[in-house]
Amino acid sequence: MTIQQLINDRVVAALAAVGVPDGSAAIQTASKPEFGDYQANGVMGAAKALKTNPRALAEKVVAALDLAGIANKVEIAGPGFINIHLDPAFVAARLQLALDDAALGISKPAARKVMVEYSSPNLAKEMHVGHLRSTIIGDAIARVLAFAGHQVQPANHVGDWGTQFGMLVAYLVEAQQTGGAELLLSDLENFYRKAKVRFDEDAAFADTARQYVVKLQGGDTEVLQLWQQFVSVSMQHCQALYDKLGVSLNHDHVRGESAYNDDLPLVVSDLRDAGLLQESQGAQVVFLPEFKNPEGEPMAMIIQKKDGGYLYATTDLAAIRYRHRSLGLERVVYVVDARQSLHFQQLFTLSRKAGFAPDSMQLEHVAFGTMMGEDGKPFKTRSGDTVKLVDLLDEAEERAFALVTEKNPDLGEAERRDIARAVGIGAVKYADLSKNRTSDYVFNWNSMLSFEGNTAPYLQYAYTRVQSVLRKAGDADPAAAIIIADAAEKQLAVALTQFEDVLNTVADSCQPHHLCSYLYHVATLFSRFYEACPILKSEGEVRQSRLQLARLSGKTLKTGLGLLGISVLETM
Repeated sequence: MTIQQLINDRVVAALAAVGVPDGSAAIQTASKPEFGDYQANGVMGAAKALKTNPRALAEKVVAALDLAGIANKVEIAGPGFINIHLDPAFVAARLQLALDDAALGISKPAARKVMVEYSSPNLAKEMHVGHLRSTIIGDAIARVLAFAGHQVQPANHVGDWGTQFGMLVAYLVEAQQTGGAELLLSDLENFYRKAKVRFDEDAAFADTARQYVVKLQGGDTEVLQLWQQFVSVSMQHCQALYDKLGVSLNHDHVRGESAYNDDLPLVVSDLRDAGLLQESQGAQVVFLPEFKNPEGEPMAMIIQKKDGGYLYATTDLAAIRYRHRSLGLERVVYVVDARQSLHFQQLFTLSRKAGFAPDSMQLEHVAFGTMMGEDGKPFKTRSGDTVKLVDLLDEAEERAFALVTEKNPDLGEAERRDIARAVGIGAVKYADLSKNRTSDYVFNWNSMLSFEGNTAPYLQYAYTRVQSVLRKAGDADPAAAIIIADAAEKQLAVALTQFEDVLNTVADSCQPHHLCSYLYHVATLFSRFYEACPILKSEGEVRQSRLQLARLSGKTLKTGLGLLGISVLETM
C-alpha cells in the first residue's frame, strides 16, 4: 500500500469516527513544503453536506486521526484543510524497502489480462509522423501496465487488407515481369504512388486490380503469395522503425485486418440473429439510437456494403469478438487519434449490445491530438508533403550528434553517435509523452533537444550526474541507513516514495505525461538536494545516507525513463 493510500484510509476512518459516513478523504500531495507532505481536503465537502463549520469538523477529525509512526505533525490550515507532515524515520524506512527491491518496492495488484492496441500502420505506405504518437504513447502504456504486474499483450492491428491491396498486387505483378520489383519495394511510398497513378489513369489496370481483390478475398493461392510478399516487405520497413524508435513491438504482436476475414460473415450473422441488423439502401446497417444525426434520427453504422464488401468497423467488431471469446481479455486499450472518437463510441456500444464484449470487459479509446508544425498546422515538410517517420528520426539523431560534438568534441565519434542516438530519439519521444495526450502540440527541435527544462536530455543528464557522484564516491554502502535531517533531503525523499502513486495514475488513466512530470520533479529536487546537501564532502553516516538517496534517485529516473521507452547513459 502506498503512503497516500495509507493516509487516505486513516483519514476516512477518522471521518467515520466523527459521524461522516462514506467520507472522501481527498488526499493529495501538498503543493508547497510549508503545507506538509500531504493534504486532506475532504473535510470541506463533508462539512458542507453536514451543514457544519469545516474548521470545527477538521479539529474533530484530527483528534480522531491515528497516524502514529507515519506523521510527526498534523495541523489544520485555512478553513479546514488538514496538513500532514510525514515522520522522517517512516519515510526513510519506505525508501530502504525500495532500494532493496528490484521493482523499487512497487506492489503488484491482481493481474488482469490487458491488450494495448497501438501503432497500427497501413501497410500500403511507409510509416509517417502521423504514426508517431500512437506508437510511443501505446508503448509507454504497455510498459507501465506490465511493470504494474498485468498480463499485457501488445497488439499491432495493421491495415493489410482491402481494395488497395488488389491495386498493389497488380502493380507488383507488373514490376516482377520487368524485373524491378525489389527496387520498387525498397521505397514503399513511391511504390504506392506509382500504383495509384496506374490505377487512376489506366482503366485496364484498374479492372485487373479489382479482379485481384476478388481473388485475394477468395483465397487464391497465387495472389495470396504475392500479397504476403508485399506484407512481409512492409513489415520489415515497420520493424526497422520500431527498432530505431526503441519500442517493444515485434512480429509476434502483429494481427492485421486480414486475420479476421473469415469471421466477418459470422459478425453479420450474429448481428442479424440478435435483431440488430437492418437493410438500408441495399447495405446491412445497425441503427444506434444512442447517437443522433443532424436531423435527430438514430445514426446508421454500416456493417456490410451493398456490393457485399465490409468496412473497417466490421473488422473492429470481429476483433472485439475474438478478443473476448478466444483471448478472454479483461481490458482493451485502443491508442488511436481523437478523430476516431465517434467510431469507437459506436463500436463499443454495438459490441455490448451484440454480446461481443460483456460489461466486465473494459474497452477504452485512448485518444490523442495532432503533432503540429510551428505554423500551427499539422506537421509537414517544407514542400507540404507528409514527413516520413524514418526521416524525422534520422534528423533527430543528426541534430543531437551536432549538440554532443559541440559539448564533448574530444569523445570518439562512435561514442558520440551512441549518445546522439539515445538523446535524439529520447528527445522526440519525451517531447510528445510529456504533453497531455489529448492536446495538439507544436513540434520544435530547439525546445525538445534542450538540456534545460522538462526535456529528455535534461533528465538523461540528471541520471548521468547521479552516476558520476556514485563513481566518484566509490564507497557507497548499499546497506547503509537513510537519515533524513535537512529540508532538501526530506523533499527528495518524500518525492521518491510517490513513484508507485504516479504509476498507478498512469496505469488507470493512460496518461504518460503524469510520469514525465514526476520524473522532472525528482530530477529538480535531486539538483536542489545536491546543492544544499554536500555528498562527497560529507562524512560517516551522513555521507552514506546521502549516497543512498542519490542511488535511489538514479534508479527511479532510470526505471521511469525506461517505462517511457527512453534510454539512459552512464556518461554524456
